[in-house]
Amino acid sequence: MTTESRRPLSAHWHPASCLPAAARAGTRLLLALLLSALVCGAALASSAPRIGVATMQPGTVFFERFGHDAIVVEDAVTGTATSYNFGFFDPDESDFISNFVYGRMRYRLQALPLTDDMAYYRDVGRGVSIQWLNLSDAEATRLAGALAENAKPENARYGYDYFTDNCATRVRDALDAALGGSLKRQIEGRSHGSTYRSESVRLASPAPWMWLGFDIGLGPAADQPLSVWQESFVPMRLADALREVDGSNGQPLVLAEEKILPHRIVPEPAEAPRPWWPWMLAGLAIAVAVVLAARRAPRTVAACALPLWGLCVVLGALMLFLWIFTAHRFAWGNHNLLLFNPLCLLLLPGGWRIARGRAAGPWFGRWLAVVLACSIAALFLLWLPVIPQRNASWIALLLPVHAGLWLALGRGATRLRHESEASGT
Repeated sequence: MTTESRRPLSAHWHPASCLPAAARAGTRLLLALLLSALVCGAALASSAPRIGVATMQPGTVFFERFGHDAIVVEDAVTGTATSYNFGFFDPDESDFISNFVYGRMRYRLQALPLTDDMAYYRDVGRGVSIQWLNLSDAEATRLAGALAENAKPENARYGYDYFTDNCATRVRDALDAALGGSLKRQIEGRSHGSTYRSESVRLASPAPWMWLGFDIGLGPAADQPLSVWQESFVPMRLADALREVDGSNGQPLVLAEEKILPHRIVPEPAEAPRPWWPWMLAGLAIAVAVVLAARRAPRTVAACALPLWGLCVVLGALMLFLWIFTAHRFAWGNHNLLLFNPLCLLLLPGGWRIARGRAAGPWFGRWLAVVLACSIAALFLLWLPVIPQRNASWIALLLPVHAGLWLALGRGATRLRHESEASGT
């Protein structure tokens, strides 16, 4: 072993030992600053937020039947979670009712703490789950920044459409923008065969008045087959779609799903077939009963027909109003106008006369024939592929009824007229 090898470590040369004390202090400070910069850079590189999609199950109030969703942004440093919720509206606005009637609804994006947003759903028993997404740091940061900008008061409001621009489509579009259009490319070519009508009727089915309103009031535009992209106007459908797609790294977009609130009320209605033949049997039974009853009691049949014609007038007038005067474009051109015919208004005076035992007048039978002809036209429109509308059930029910009333009261009106003329009344 050489003498050099036994030299104490303190005797070895070190660059800093050749510098003055002040220089050595400056070097230490510089090294500390460099180390701090490296640590801060590493912290910044990993400070991208965690992004999730919260899906709320349907509720019991009519505007909750379709479910709801929001984007959750969890800060990587503080751990605080913010819910970006596109479903806020103000029913106390002075023009709220008129905007609702004319299809000019205004909704807004609201950013609020996740715990505050979830309080309502916990209280009413609606289940909530979060899908945590597999986004790159750049995608997550970009999405969080875009949402924060969108939530500013001057940017938060938007024109609401219940099918094409609602809380779920806004969430979908924000995710698609962060993914550079990848979400739309992956799901717009797929379809489950659903339509706006089928989804609306399914989700509204627990409330009979609500699904009847959708089924009667929606026109042919609501019966076009939807892609999965379009179908995602329903929050639960969007959650299903996110499970089927990949992120920008080629891995599944959904990293994990977390159930944060249990669902304690009636679950989302399942899809169910809607056969038209029970409606036809009901319509034929009513028609046969009307024809048979009119042989002995045409006045009773007329009295029973008056409420039906009144209902047709009201519903037909409402459908015409939606078509001509509002922006509810999915209600335009409704073929059900031929079944719930506003021309039934012209039947009310004659029907009232028959119910009182008087002659209905010479035009009553002709208007009955016109109403029946319109119902037959609805059947032909159903067969034409140009502008199809899925209203076979209503045709199967009402076409026989209108035919039965024409057979029963047309003849009854003629007989009563002859009896009235013979008696001199």
